[in-house]
Amino acid sequence: MRERLIAALLSVLLFSLFIGAWHLSTLPGAGGPAATSEYAKLLGADAAAGKKSAFPTPADVGRKAWQHLRDPFYDKGPNDKGIGVQLAWSIARVLAGFLLAALAAVPLGFLIGMSPLVYRALDPFIQVLKPISPLAWMPLALFTLKDSGVSSVFVIFICSIWPMLINTAFGVAAVRRDWLNVAKTLEVGPVRKAFAVILPAAAPTILTGMRISVGIAWLVIVAAEMLVGGTGIGYFVWNEWNNLSIANILCGILAIGLVGMVLDQTLAALTRAVSYVE
Repeated sequence: MRERLIAALLSVLLFSLFIGAWHLSTLPGAGGPAATSEYAKLLGADAAAGKKSAFPTPADVGRKAWQHLRDPFYDKGPNDKGIGVQLAWSIARVLAGFLLAALAAVPLGFLIGMSPLVYRALDPFIQVLKPISPLAWMPLALFTLKDSGVSSVFVIFICSIWPMLINTAFGVAAVRRDWLNVAKTLEVGPVRKAFAVILPAAAPTILTGMRISVGIAWLVIVAAEMLVGGTGIGYFVWNEWNNLSIANILCGILAIGLVGMVLDQTLAALTRAVSYVE
């Protein structure tokens, strides 16, 4: 308990130092980023005269964040949606691609982990496809699927499948042999052995793969939405750059980080729960 309190206090101190350094760097004459001519027009005469940094202060970002929180789900047209709407689209795409990848990766990982022959047959394909950047599939997906949203889900599927597949195969192959021998002695059928013996033993490793996958998927969706546009938090950030609203960009980045943390900690809690049960 004492260590947790000290860690919390240290986090608050580091955050305060960061905010203080940020504020000081944006003071007039502090040597912050100079305003571009376009951005200076938005900031006013002080920025045009070089008296104000082009970078927003913590207070500016706080005010923008409060505006977003007051009405996060408004929809005033294709290029004017609340940050909550944009996050909802991104999360929906990530979950769709992630769940489709889980439906494919877990059974295939079981098969690879239980059969050395299947592992040797599929390993060359895995080694070739795994290093390919998920975004490299986007042009092909747009050409074949003809829909930017479905293409984004496909890219999430591609980037999510490999960590789950590899971790599932590793977890299944690492199940203790004596447990399998007992199941064989009791003449347990293959399906029952998979669900009653192998799955509980491999579950922590499988969930670790899922945790890695969801983190990668959340990284990739932002880049994918910047490419295809339309809706999503990635598009929101890029659109705010086109509007020269650095404060809104920082709000979007903060939202991306917070949602990513929630997704990661959710899978981490499930992994701990399964490990505890085991």
